[in-house]
Amino acid sequence: MSTVSTSKTLRIITGPTAVGKTEYTIQQAEMLGTPIISADSRQMYREMQIGTAAPTADELARVKHYFVGNLSIHDYYNVSMFEQQVLELLETLFVDHPVVIMTGGSPQYLDAVCNGIDTLPDPVLAIRDYVNNLFKVNGLEGLEAQLSQLDPVYYAKVDHHDHKRMKRAIEVSLQMKKPYSECLNQERQPRDFKIEKYYLNRPREVLFDRIGRRVDAMMELGLLEEAKRLYPFKDLNALNTVGYKEMFDYLDGKCSLEQAVEDIKTHTRRYAKRQLTWFKRDYQEIML
Repeated sequence: MSTVSTSKTLRIITGPTAVGKTEYTIQQAEMLGTPIISADSRQMYREMQIGTAAPTADELARVKHYFVGNLSIHDYYNVSMFEQQVLELLETLFVDHPVVIMTGGSPQYLDAVCNGIDTLPDPVLAIRDYVNNLFKVNGLEGLEAQLSQLDPVYYAKVDHHDHKRMKRAIEVSLQMKKPYSECLNQERQPRDFKIEKYYLNRPREVLFDRIGRRVDAMMELGLLEEAKRLYPFKDLNALNTVGYKEMFDYLDGKCSLEQAVEDIKTHTRRYAKRQLTWFKRDYQEIML
């Protein structure tokens, strides 16, 4: 059995979107003289800088970051690959840094590094066909309704714009005849380093105001123009996320630009609330 080394610590600093993770973690990393590992599943894509609020060039120059802008939207990538790459990187970083900081708001990516990836059954074709048809006929709303009944715990934390994850959760729940969340992390994968878990928080009205102001700032920085460049690839999974989907709806003529911006704010607030629900279970709060 692996022995946890008290001289090696992975300090996770997470929190809801727009809470201020980037500046806080950079300050912490500067004080510790340590690099930052990003666990944001969208900031990895170099073509999506504005809509993901990726660290700026000046911020990246202050502290060494890993897994920011390291992929193209056309690259295949998954959480299992992230887990393996981070564990390999940590072996190297811990040689010179007793504490390494990991930050980001993607629960699945954080969990993968802390607990490992779960082994799930191969899909049953009939169940997969059923779930695919559910999505085809009823869209994301149909998946949300089904998942909320089958597994309210996972429903609370999953990105509701990620139809692939929701479909897989429904498949497994139906196949295993129990909630998908109960099939996850049944046996914690041993790590040979200490893990500290913190999540940043702010008063709800402050957080929601920050979300609104950040969306406005994204528009001023050119989110619409960025979305226009990415529009030909809008069906890629990397772009199936808050900020871009609403801009694509505007470009498709489904709503006005003003409505698209308001939708981004609304959907981001809802996502932040789901993130908080998840982080409160396993992380220590730092109120800013």
